[in-house]
Amino acid sequence: MPRMHELEKHQTQGEQLQRRVLHHLLDSAKDTEYGRKHAFATIKGYEDFIKYNPVNTYEELKGQIDRMRHGERNILWPGRVKWYAKSSGTTNDKSKFIPVSDEGLQKIHYAGGYDSVALYLRNNPHSRLFDGRALILGGSHAPNYNLPGSLVGDLSAILIENINPLANLVRVPKKQTALLQDFEEKRERIAREAMTKNVTNISGVPSWMLSVLNCMMELTGKTHLEEVWPNLEVFFHGGVAFTPYRKQYEQLITSPRMHYMETYNASEGFFGLQDDPADKSMLLMLDYGVFYEFQPMDGGDIVPLWAVEKDKNYAMLISTSCGLWRYMIGDTIRFTSTNPYKFVISGRTKSFINAFGEELIVDNAEQGLAYACEQTGAEVLEYTAAPVFMDANAKCRHQWLIEFSRAPEDLQQFATLLDQKLQEVNSDYEAKRYKDITLQPLELIQAREGLFNDWLKQRGKLGGQHKVPRLSNTREHIDQLIALNK
Repeated sequence: MPRMHELEKHQTQGEQLQRRVLHHLLDSAKDTEYGRKHAFATIKGYEDFIKYNPVNTYEELKGQIDRMRHGERNILWPGRVKWYAKSSGTTNDKSKFIPVSDEGLQKIHYAGGYDSVALYLRNNPHSRLFDGRALILGGSHAPNYNLPGSLVGDLSAILIENINPLANLVRVPKKQTALLQDFEEKRERIAREAMTKNVTNISGVPSWMLSVLNCMMELTGKTHLEEVWPNLEVFFHGGVAFTPYRKQYEQLITSPRMHYMETYNASEGFFGLQDDPADKSMLLMLDYGVFYEFQPMDGGDIVPLWAVEKDKNYAMLISTSCGLWRYMIGDTIRFTSTNPYKFVISGRTKSFINAFGEELIVDNAEQGLAYACEQTGAEVLEYTAAPVFMDANAKCRHQWLIEFSRAPEDLQQFATLLDQKLQEVNSDYEAKRYKDITLQPLELIQAREGLFNDWLKQRGKLGGQHKVPRLSNTREHIDQLIALNK
């Protein structure tokens, strides 16, 4: 197929593809407010680009994005941008709003979906994918400042809202169900609509999908998913790490024909695809309208794609056809190959928990703890938190281990106040905590006096610059600490 021929260029023409993308982005946006301010029209190549353009976080672009959301045109990208993907993770705000232009929608986000299918079919030429339906999970959206035709919401909801109407003939659930806001109602309706269909493929975030599938198992009384969908063959998954969920999926789906394909799609763009089932790393997509740069985590200058090295941790910067310019996305990646450019996601530039799509960052944690202390008179000396991954009933929670210098009289009240504040300052955490469907109330364990110092001493890291990891996406540290908490 023609697209396979284009993808082959990723093997040998990575630099050319990326330089072409940069030229297109600069030429497209040269007459925008941002483009005029940063000399897009005079830029000849990458060296000029970095000379005239600063590195940005969301805070630097927030004011311009808010003007765009109010209907102003030609700010960061040509014309009026009507769609905004809402996500968490900023330091100063509960939510961030990522512009999704028409070009970005088609040539980044949908392009990634098309290539997911194309690469899967290349690897599985006897697939019967199109003989049945696709179960695609999505979020919800709402009006954007009440402007006509402008909406803000989960990226998945934006994709469903704009999908080709013909695609609705081969997908479940119905659009009205897919965009429901109440997840408790949505989960059961999705399960009821899907359990009578011939579903061959499923797509979504592992934690949310598992919750829907467990609901369907309860409704049908079946033990394994292939008893409901005998022709199911692939799960296209992304959003959070799949490793903690793999065993649960393999227990639920025992068919030897089942495949799993990881995607790296975010509100800011679609960046990578697992093109080889035997290789856990993903292929970096180089011709989507995303120009990449990389900042070494161990120090050093920001480099373009063609200057990266294998086995080195980099923070990723992107410039996109949605109007993000040299934007620090917050993820870190490590290249496993440079011919083609393949990588694994190695973490975040900040301490965080994102086991279930909640994107909890240290700033959220500090605000929550400060509030709970203020309300109870407690004082926190040290703390760490990590996820408790889903059990067979799709239940999960965050576990906090806190050493107090002044303990609250009522630990449960402290935990409740902390949980409430986290929901207030982080919309993704709030969504996952909704009605305790996916994320249960947090669990608080009181640490004995000196626990964290003992742990650091045991690891030879007491004193100096060594710090207790505040938030972790794995249980490695907290399990060690709990074992010492006697």
